[in-house]
Amino acid sequence: MKPVRVLQIAFTYIGTVVGAGFATGQEILQFFTRYGYWGTISIGIAMILFVWLGAKMMLIAAGIGARSYEDLNKHLFGPRFGVWVSYFMMIVLFGVSAVMLAGGGAIFEEHFGITYQTGLIITMAACYVLLLRGMNAIVTVNSVVVPFMLLFTIILILDTLMTSEADRWVFTADHFSPLSAWASPFLYAAFNLSLAQAVLVPLGSKINDRRTIIAGACAGGVGIGFMLLVGHIALSTQMPGISQLAIPMGGIAKQLGPSIQWIYLFLIFAEIFTTLISDVYGLTLQLEERVGLSRQALTGCILILCFLLSQIGFEVLLSTLYPMFGAVSLGWMYLIIRRRHDRPIP
Repeated sequence: MKPVRVLQIAFTYIGTVVGAGFATGQEILQFFTRYGYWGTISIGIAMILFVWLGAKMMLIAAGIGARSYEDLNKHLFGPRFGVWVSYFMMIVLFGVSAVMLAGGGAIFEEHFGITYQTGLIITMAACYVLLLRGMNAIVTVNSVVVPFMLLFTIILILDTLMTSEADRWVFTADHFSPLSAWASPFLYAAFNLSLAQAVLVPLGSKINDRRTIIAGACAGGVGIGFMLLVGHIALSTQMPGISQLAIPMGGIAKQLGPSIQWIYLFLIFAEIFTTLISDVYGLTLQLEERVGLSRQALTGCILILCFLLSQIGFEVLLSTLYPMFGAVSLGWMYLIIRRRHDRPIP
């Protein structure tokens, strides 16, 4: 087991999941915080799913030698139906990429004093340039951004625990049915794991070491759970008013002082960006096998289409697409749970 490889898996895993909805606080509000203390229990369930199924997905990918998530889906669903699942995943990756791009534009507009459209263009240009380097760029960006995000998450929880409302995450009641609260961790994990396969499947095949994969998935899953819990605790202290902001975590960051706020906002954008490049990369790999365009041309076309869809707006896209994709992804997660990898991995 190589510690550097373990950290690369963990950071790439965290960076892929911690996208626009997570880093801005919208996903945490939608799936956890609005359920009050039930949300805390749901986060624990989600963390277990991320550790267990993240490791299992990479082990299956390594066991079958999967080059892309389409190879994994053919293995799970069969050759014919697996192709249709991959088509659906292309739609999901495209929709979520548009959400990521819209999240970047929303940060520029709400906190940096730059217009939404200009923010979209800046984010698109940076994404295109980095993706020219392929998987190496994704791993490198995550290895730099995620440690800083974890550091500021610790700063955030220390600051939150000193407030008078720090215990609201334990006692706040909700106004939703227990059934919807219990379903939320499974919807959240299924949705994010099905998206993360675009990066984790080729990464698992590339590393192809059982102990390293398991250790990396454990570190990544626990890191995701920790960041979910910290965001949930911080947002709970400001409910319900904080739910009116497009970037709720940006409002929380204001309490840390101007300097810390700007750094934290930059990190939120960076986390949005890491998920954007991961999803666009996975989508480009699949389209490259089907159309006669270069990877550079496909990346440009995908980003332009995401720009057009992002005109709908960040909050509308997230609240509409994420629950729908999460529900469909439950079937995919069920097959991951029951499937075993086909050959022993050293």
